[in-house]
Formats: sequence, C-alpha cells, structure tokens
Amino acid sequence: MNALEGVRKIQQNYDINAIYARRVFSLVDKNNLLLDAAKIISEKPKPFIKWVGGKRQLLSQFRKLNLYPPEKFNIDTGNYFEPFVGGGAVFFDLLPEKAHLSDLNGELVTTYNVIKNDVENLIKSLKKHKVTKEYFLKIREQNPENLSDVSIAARFIYLNRTCFNGMYRVNSKGKFNVPYGKHNNPLVCDETNLRKVSKALQKVQIKHQDYKAILKHVKKGDFIYFDPPYYPVSKTSTFTAYTKESFLDKEQLELRDTFLELQKRGCFVMLSNSDSGFINKIYSGYKGISINKVEAGRAINSKGSGRGKITEVLITNY
Repeated sequence: MNALEGVRKIQQNYDINAIYARRVFSLVDKNNLLLDAAKIISEKPKPFIKWVGGKRQLLSQFRKLNLYPPEKFNIDTGNYFEPFVGGGAVFFDLLPEKAHLSDLNGELVTTYNVIKNDVENLIKSLKKHKVTKEYFLKIREQNPENLSDVSIAARFIYLNRTCFNGMYRVNSKGKFNVPYGKHNNPLVCDETNLRKVSKALQKVQIKHQDYKAILKHVKKGDFIYFDPPYYPVSKTSTFTAYTKESFLDKEQLELRDTFLELQKRGCFVMLSNSDSGFINKIYSGYKGISINKVEAGRAINSKGSGRGKITEVLITNY
C-alpha cells in the first residue's frame, strides 16, 4: 500500500481531514494500519475551553463541501495561520505540527502560552479552584493585571468552565461580565487533555496581535482561516464583545480587504461569518470567491425557544 492509499483509508474509516490523516499515517505501524490509527486518533487533544461559535460542530460539513482543508494546500511547504483563534477548533482538528495562532484577547493568548510552556504549574493552580457561586464572583472580580501568567491562565479556564454556557464576553472596559452558570459537576481541570494540548503546541507560534499582523509573514501557498466576531444578523443580536473593541461594518470591510489581499498573494483563504445580507454583499462579485451555506446550532440564548438551527456562510477563494 502506498502513502496516498494509506492516508485515504485512514481518512475514510475515521472521518478525519486529509492533513491529520497524513500525520497519523506517518506514525502508524503499516502492518497494523487501522488499529494503530485508531489508537493514535483516540489520543488526539481537543479544545481546552468552550467557545461560543466554536467550529467543532461544523467541521464535517466543511469536509463534505470539499472545501476543507484546501485540496492543493501542501502542509510540508505551506504554513497554517489562524487569527481569531478562540477555542482553536480548526487548529485542533488539523493538528499541524507547525502553525501560527493569534488573537486580540490577551488573556486567551496568555493561556495558550502557559499551557505550552508551563502546563504542570497550571494544573496545580487549577486544582485549587472551587465551584461555588460566591467563589466564582470573587475570582471574576480579580484584575488579571495583578496576576502571574499561570494565575491568569487558571482563572481564564476556571471562569470559562463555570460561567453561563461557557461564554466569553467583556464590557466596554474590557472586564469579564458573564454570570455564574448552574453546573452540576464541571470539569475545571482536565489534566490529561491539557498535557496533550501542551505537547501539540510545542512548535506552534501563539501571539497577541491584530489579525492584520499576519500580512507581514504570509506567502504564496499558505492557508489562512478567519473566524472573526460575527456580523449581527439583526439589530438585537449584537454579541460581538469578545474584546472591548467593536467589530462591525468598518471592521468587516477591512477584513474583506485583507481577504482579497491574501488572495492576490496566492494564499488559500477560508472565512466563517453570519449569513447576513451585509456579509453576503461585501464578498459577492469577486472572481474566485465562493459563498457557501452551512447549518449551525445556536445555543447561547437564555430561552430554549431562541435556540435552534441557523445558517452561516463559509467563504473561500479556492
């Protein structure tokens, strides 16, 4: 069996993307292909935080559209970039050995880097946290500027695991303001997964920066995935506050222009956003750009009647 056949066999049997299937094939005992592959896949790390709008539920749809990952993207010669990394669902699905992750959320980036560089002290710190409303409110009131990096990371994960629906939202002053969630037994410290994540991040660059900073580094053949704060689909749905900076018409247009610049440079670009008239309009009419619809679950509404299936767009230039 040649490498291409082996990769396809693993991909088809375990419904995984082509990039990760190649990595698995490089590690397996070729005489025990599928059993060994299953063992490796079972040890794969997963996102260490819950993230509103995370893409784990949509990845199979991306693959079925034959748009993910780009068929012509070569992981051996090209780089993977994920600005707006958030929970990193796409990174953890692809699991490239080398990648460039970034976000404007400073506490999130600190958390990634602490997991990468000091995971054992993070685990010790997480184990000290208690799950009560009174304790949650006390931790929420802490000023991250007065904490060590390990304490910032532990606080970030703790609040994410114990707040309402795993939301991350800040007010105009940049202060985390999500209420306490009613969890029976939240797993605050998943030490097994945290160690797996740490191992996966060892050759990955993780930076606190604006998405435009990647323009200094990208080259032809690189793959960039954008998952920005979504454009509101109505006047009442304005949940865009992952950072204190807004991300509305002007910002979405600037991102569109960055998308077009990356296309000019010969990069593979994929972008997720809301299926709003504004987003459909600003990406329409460009040669080589396609707007595809995917169906996503909406689960952050406090009322059950406000949850359900909605459409989102997946925009690509390949």
